[in-house]
Amino acid sequence: MAEVRPGVRLGIDVGRARVGVARSDRDALLATPIQTLPREGALDGIAAVVAELEPLEIVVGLPLSLSGGDTPSTADARAFAAALAVRTSVPVRLVDERLSTVSAQRELHRSGRTTRSSRAVVDQVAAVIILQNALDSERASGRPPGAPVDPDEGT
Repeated sequence: MAEVRPGVRLGIDVGRARVGVARSDRDALLATPIQTLPREGALDGIAAVVAELEPLEIVVGLPLSLSGGDTPSTADARAFAAALAVRTSVPVRLVDERLSTVSAQRELHRSGRTTRSSRAVVDQVAAVIILQNALDSERASGRPPGAPVDPDEGT
C-alpha cells in the first residue's frame, strides 16, 4: 500500500440541476457527504466549504461514456472544474466517474429509499463515491488521482 498525502479533499458530482459535495477526513481514508447544492450558485457554496475546510485539493467527477469517450455532460464538468479552480485557487483534479450516479441510486435503493425520496441526496452519495474511488486510487498507486485542471482553461 502506497503513501497517501495527508489533508482534506472535497469530492464534487456536477449535475445539470444539482451539485453534490463530499469531504474526506484529514488522513484521506474515508469520504462522507456534506451537502447538495442547486447548480445555480454552486460555485459560491463550494467556495464557502473551501474557506471552512481548507482542502488539499478538489476532486470533480468527469462523466465519460462506458467506452471512455466524452458524453454531453463531459464538457460541462470540465468547464465547472476550471471555474472552480479559478474561483477557489485550490488545485482541482478531474477523475473518471463512470457509473457513480447509478451506483449511488443502487445504494440508496438498497437502503430502502425510493427514487423520489433519494433525489435530494443522490448527488451527495455520488460525490462520496467519486471521492472514495479517488482516495482508494491514490492509496493503491501512490499518485494523485485523475488529471489536474488548468485554471486558465476556465478563463
